[in-house]
Amino acid sequence: MAATPVRVDAPPVERQEEVLTDAALAFVAELHRRFTPRRDELLARRAGRRAALARAGGPGFLPETAHVREDPAWRVAEAPPALQDRRVEITGPADDRRMTVNALNSGARVWLADFEDASAPTWHNVVHGQLNLIDAFERRIDFTAPGGKRYALGPAERLATVVMRPRGWHLDERHLLVDGRPVPGALADFGLYFFHNAERLLRLGKGPYFYLPKLESHLEARLWNDVFAFAQEQLGIPRGTVRATVLIETITAAFEMEEILYELREHASGLNAGRWDYLFSLVKTFRDAGERFVLPDRNAVTMTAPFMRAYTELLVRTCHRRGAHAIGGMAAFVPSRRDPAANEVALERVRADKDREARDGFDGSWVAHPDLVPVARASFDVVLGDRPHQKDRLREDVRVTADQLLAVDALDARPTAAGLRNAVQVGLRYLESWLRGTGAVAVFGLMEDVATAEISRSQIWQWVHTGVVLDGGEKVTAGLVRDLAARELAAMREEVGADAFAAGAWQKAHDLLLKVALDDAYADFLTLPAYGLLEG
Repeated sequence: MAATPVRVDAPPVERQEEVLTDAALAFVAELHRRFTPRRDELLARRAGRRAALARAGGPGFLPETAHVREDPAWRVAEAPPALQDRRVEITGPADDRRMTVNALNSGARVWLADFEDASAPTWHNVVHGQLNLIDAFERRIDFTAPGGKRYALGPAERLATVVMRPRGWHLDERHLLVDGRPVPGALADFGLYFFHNAERLLRLGKGPYFYLPKLESHLEARLWNDVFAFAQEQLGIPRGTVRATVLIETITAAFEMEEILYELREHASGLNAGRWDYLFSLVKTFRDAGERFVLPDRNAVTMTAPFMRAYTELLVRTCHRRGAHAIGGMAAFVPSRRDPAANEVALERVRADKDREARDGFDGSWVAHPDLVPVARASFDVVLGDRPHQKDRLREDVRVTADQLLAVDALDARPTAAGLRNAVQVGLRYLESWLRGTGAVAVFGLMEDVATAEISRSQIWQWVHTGVVLDGGEKVTAGLVRDLAARELAAMREEVGADAFAAGAWQKAHDLLLKVALDDAYADFLTLPAYGLLEG
């Protein structure tokens, strides 16, 4: 076997040799050979299951795993000290040094260092995301920006604990090939991070902690657990050092929360209510299941909607019953210093959202901007006080049925012309940024990532194929969407100017949006066709 069994198929980027060592690549290759065949089987299983669920009108709680749900005795492993208090977590990509320093210094207890929805997977971003984390753990990430502003890490005891999110199972890393096949992005991200940082983090009194995205079944959680066990054994890391928090952001995972925790129980840390991807999953799963499953405008579906309440309350009950943390959803508002009045309105909504989560029993929640950290912390401080969490709130009053989780048609709101236009606007603006290599983008005062672009294009697809009639009486057709997209493209040319428009990826983004929103063959993830257009 060659010394380096992974072929790197990319022009080199600065300092990549520090990440892509022969030993690290050999470790990634071993992960690939052992686990990619199972990954492939599970992805094939997803497709068949989706079609069956749409015909059946939705999933149910699995009869074959009833014994797991009914056994009151089992618990997940005790959280390590660094993950006991998670009252505020900030999210953001790891590929930007300034954002890395700001997230670690933000005052949040946890930083979700994102290699998934908030990061466009250019080769530079993949490699430099890994480098930035290594540099942060070694405290050599301080730097001065071109304008002269100094960025430096604060005292170690005040820094956020890093929880790294690798890519989902469905995405490959085209720049790393083993035996002629791309390595799954999940194994590439996990493998490089674990290889370089597991021992380093243990020396710092922490450990290799992960957020696991887009799982659709407990079998996918079982695969991750086997990856963790193998990685720890291979590198001589004590078994159980890894901790994983699973994002419950698919409708099928919502029916398998207990089973997911059970499969990961020696490595599990908690579950998170991934609200945006959850809405995407609902639309995606039931996109051709008729009018019953047509969601209204994205912004009309709040966390107080009955089916969203059922999902989040079941998550809290499940986590606390099994000794795991329950982490709430994202506050995506991006404060603006130009409009204090609009800021206050938005901040009040954030406060109400975080107050509700804290009262419902969540142990912490997400924010997208450092200015929201004190807002969210205040909500949880009122409920938690000096306690690190509220796992003692078992929420035994909660009883959630399959029908409640699927009651999308209980909403009074209907699709609107303004909502359709917003979907086109958000999709176009986000995809243009993503194609230029930026995965976290402020659009209309909200921090958008792939999940919100997925909702936008999926709702367009569903509304067209279901023949939705908007509030003004107009039927949603492919022609109407194309006209809207053409107008928005022209508006962007006016807004940014001819030179910036020509230098951007606006036409590519326009064409990609129409493809993933209007093609009869629905793309399971827009990042699959988009990845082929991503330069670098």
